[in-house]
Amino acid sequence: MAVGVDYGGTKIEAIVLDTAGVELGRRRVPTPRNDYAGSIVAIKELVHGLEADLGVEPSAMGIGTPGAVGADGRVAEGNSTWLIGQPLGADLSAALSRPVRVANDGNCLALSEAIDGAGAGHRVVFTAIIGTGVGGGLVIDQKLVEGNSGMTGEWGHSPLPIADPATEFPGPQCFCGRRGCIETWIAGPGLEADYARQIGQTGTRVPQMVALAQDGDAQARQTLKLHLQRSARALSTVVNVIDPDVVVLGGGISNLPNFAEDLNREIRAHLYSSLSTVKIVRAKFGDSSGVRGAARLAMEG
Repeated sequence: MAVGVDYGGTKIEAIVLDTAGVELGRRRVPTPRNDYAGSIVAIKELVHGLEADLGVEPSAMGIGTPGAVGADGRVAEGNSTWLIGQPLGADLSAALSRPVRVANDGNCLALSEAIDGAGAGHRVVFTAIIGTGVGGGLVIDQKLVEGNSGMTGEWGHSPLPIADPATEFPGPQCFCGRRGCIETWIAGPGLEADYARQIGQTGTRVPQMVALAQDGDAQARQTLKLHLQRSARALSTVVNVIDPDVVVLGGGISNLPNFAEDLNREIRAHLYSSLSTVKIVRAKFGDSSGVRGAARLAMEG
């Protein structure tokens, strides 16, 4: 068995998972925002508390975080900025007296879904996370592909493909310093910002927009239609390059009504290969995929 930890911007969640994929227990605590030392303490206490509850002592731990981990073991990139530059794995290993593997949270989700989730049984699995941000991960033959800088699958900070010169170029400002990133268009905040631009008023959240569209609101319907088209354009570049067997959707936006089904249809116009049989499906384990994948990461050794 192994411990998996998902380090998020608002919560830290831990589970104990056995090799058959059975979850033995789970705990979560609020994230000590802007406090690296406090985060180490919180994770240590969370893990020890969970193990005490279960009466077990797993020998290894994996943790998924925003951003990536460099060759020197330090966290790079990501919106939990207090982790950047810190040797998270080494510090947790010392605090918990065990091996700790660290990976991007999107990679953890991909590993979980490829082993026993919606991508099980497929060789090449790409996970596309569309939530408050846009990220992803790649697993081939149930092995995580992290890449040269640990950022394989990070499609959210490429430019939106086939951007309309009049309405989509240069695009919104992104926190990464660039303009027009895919994330600024199709992530939850990007979708809400696009609707606000159309109606000239801020404050409408995605669930409200969906409800308005279902009630016949023309502008809400148009905004969601454009979002689907942009998502298809963006994801088609990934499919054209990687040629995966399956794309597993994660994140809150993946729960939009009929999103996976509509995306399967919409993406076809942008795929190069007429032989592609790629399927776009929702994550089997939903929000739990990331923390399960972190445990799977530990099991990889």
